[in-house]
Amino acid sequence: MRTTTLGTTGPAVSRLGLGLMGMSDLYGPADRDESVATIHAAVDAGVTLLDTGDFYGMGDNELLLRDALRDRNRDDVVISVKFGGLRGPDGTWLGFDARPAAVKNFAAYSLRRLGTDHIDIYRPSRLDPDVPIEETVGAIAELVQAGYVRHIGLSEVGADTLRRAAAVHPIADLQIEYSLLSRGIEERILPVARELGIGVTAYGVLSRGLLSGHWRPDRELAAGDFRATSPRFQDGNLQRNLALVDALRGVAERQGATVAQVAIAWVAAQGADIVPLVGARTRDRLAESLGATDLALDDADLARIEQAVPAGAAAGNRYADYAYAHLDSER
Repeated sequence: MRTTTLGTTGPAVSRLGLGLMGMSDLYGPADRDESVATIHAAVDAGVTLLDTGDFYGMGDNELLLRDALRDRNRDDVVISVKFGGLRGPDGTWLGFDARPAAVKNFAAYSLRRLGTDHIDIYRPSRLDPDVPIEETVGAIAELVQAGYVRHIGLSEVGADTLRRAAAVHPIADLQIEYSLLSRGIEERILPVARELGIGVTAYGVLSRGLLSGHWRPDRELAAGDFRATSPRFQDGNLQRNLALVDALRGVAERQGATVAQVAIAWVAAQGADIVPLVGARTRDRLAESLGATDLALDDADLARIEQAVPAGAAAGNRYADYAYAHLDSER
């Protein structure tokens, strides 16, 4: 597994990271034993970047990661934690809280659930509209000084917020959606991140399964699967998006690869400062994703991919309308 450094100040990480959200939340039921086995397989394959959130399953995801790492060397992995998402007992989303006192409270609970004395990268999950980013980053910086956090990250913020945050403390990386179907960061956010020496950890590289090559138009979603409200999975949009996948499949077959591998490799090919996060929940899907790290795309390959899935070709927004109020990256 090749490695890279997140930005100019961040940690060294594998060129592919594993996002754990779906093992606890939002994609329907998951098998806990298989989830642990998948994390083990990822670490054994050299994946060092493991991404979680304290609100994924209301703490369950952090407990899952603790259990998976119980018999592993904690210092062999880089744990990235998002915080600030507020949930009700029934899973309802209640907003975001990034006040300095809340930052330290969330960190204390995450450290306990993870069973560790430090978090490698700590980041607010969204921009809190009621709290200046300088105050939130300043509170995390105090955790850095105290040794509880090693690096500061951000998630789904825009270029102006990146600049303001970086003026307070070095930012290791920005976690943001980036895929063949979601290329909004290319105009302003990515250039500013590069100017400031901030790396990018790209989630949604398979667009919640659309670009996996395994999605069927008649698939029934389990209760609690948020894709049921995602615009790109709605009738009409879904069929148009799957037509793009079929075009991409032709490129993949030419490469002797799968659709998912080409989609992941495309993201990685956009720069050494971009680390794709895959949300594999099983060892089979993980093995397929790992195959993308061996896929070298030349200029001709990239041109064919662009022709199959041009920028802006996706049908439907990446989130439902209500979620856009919390996306500083879309302003």
